[in-house]
Amino acid sequence: MLKSFADGHLFGRTWGSGAPSVLALHGWRRNHLDFDPVFAVPEFEGAHAAMAVDLPGFGATPPPPDGWGSFQYAVNLVPLFDDLADRVTVVGHSFGGRVALHLPGLLPGRIERLVLTGVPLLDREGRRRRPKLAFRLGRRLHDLGVISDRRMESLRNKHGSPDYRAAQGVMRQVFVRLLSEQYGTVLQELTLPVTLLWGADDTEVPVEVAQRATTQLSSSQLIVRPGAGHLTPTEIPTDLRAAILDGLPA
Repeated sequence: MLKSFADGHLFGRTWGSGAPSVLALHGWRRNHLDFDPVFAVPEFEGAHAAMAVDLPGFGATPPPPDGWGSFQYAVNLVPLFDDLADRVTVVGHSFGGRVALHLPGLLPGRIERLVLTGVPLLDREGRRRRPKLAFRLGRRLHDLGVISDRRMESLRNKHGSPDYRAAQGVMRQVFVRLLSEQYGTVLQELTLPVTLLWGADDTEVPVEVAQRATTQLSSSQLIVRPGAGHLTPTEIPTDLRAAILDGLPA
């Protein structure tokens, strides 16, 4: 059942009863329903109750007022902790993991552990960071007023990724901002335990990203599952559930 949180600013659902000790954050173009296969089991009752929310711009939650980055998304989640347990395990898939990285710094002493899956923690090896020359030239000509907004939008749709093309309004600004973010310093400052669960066949964020991230984390465990891709909450919910429960008190 869909619920509202944070004075009606966020929407999602809970599993079990009592103050949730698990908070789950979904990936880009996804919503809280991705976690239903993970949490809709008897294990998530009482002290292990869980909550998942639709991040702003996805599912039932309205988009942000401007082009937020992952830190602003994390700040927006702080009021949720009034309804959560004293110590919380935060689960982040893909984009949700970017947001989760900032919560320990914003809420000292409240985050027990992070469980991250398919998160672009570092640039993938060989990633081409600069847009193609044709797009860069078009953008320059648009800035000079030589080509129209309509022509520029056509270039964006031609050269942009599927996620970029699907984003509308302010969410396109959010997407572009996220692409420029770096998390190396945030990873190095994390002192709490971090579990990384990855699909061996993840082509969006390959395993090598997680492997390099472990060298920057002070306390981490990497679990790789053969045959799984990027959408781990729906592809391997049992494995994700086990990774979450492994760090929860009996």
